[in-house]
This record gives sequence, C-alpha cells and structure tokens, in this order.
Amino acid sequence: MAGKIVIDTDRCKGCGLCVVVCPKGGIVISKQSNKTGYFPAKTTNVDCTGCGMCAVICPDAIIEVHRDGPNKPSKIDIVTKQDKKSKPGLIEEKA
Repeated sequence: MAGKIVIDTDRCKGCGLCVVVCPKGGIVISKQSNKTGYFPAKTTNVDCTGCGMCAVICPDAIIEVHRDGPNKPSKIDIVTKQDKKSKPGLIEEKA
C-alpha cells in the first residue's frame, strides 16, 4: 500500500518527531525556515508506506496521510475531539 504525506510547513515548528518515527526515512528537516522562523519538516522522494505514524506523533496535528488502496484512495485524519456518537480514538479512516 502506497501513501503520501502532506505537511503544513507554515505551521510546522520543526520538532523532528515525525522524522524519528518515519520507518522509510521519508521526512527530513528543511534547511529553509518558514514564515515564523522555524525550520519545518518536509518530505523526501522516498516511497511512503502510509503507516500514519508521523501524523499520530505530530503535536500540532499538521500532517495529513493519504493512502492508495486496492479500491480507491483513502485519507487518514487525526481526530482531536471525541465524537459523542463514537468510541474515543486517535485515528479515523475515511473512504
């Protein structure tokens, strides 16, 4: 299963947590600062597995992970507020 991550570099503070947890080494810290003066994380050309570990560990919830499955692409969203109708959880898969 292939994946793709999207990082909001304008909001990233460059903490490096996503860099550490990426199993493929597909995230690095940029050498250019963003508009707030931080050096944000950015993706490399390494194939993303779509594991979602980077999105889960991001303290600012600014990473989106998109997966390409056998049927159609899906998106993983970080759930920051508990839905009153569902069980609590960190990740919600959407088709």
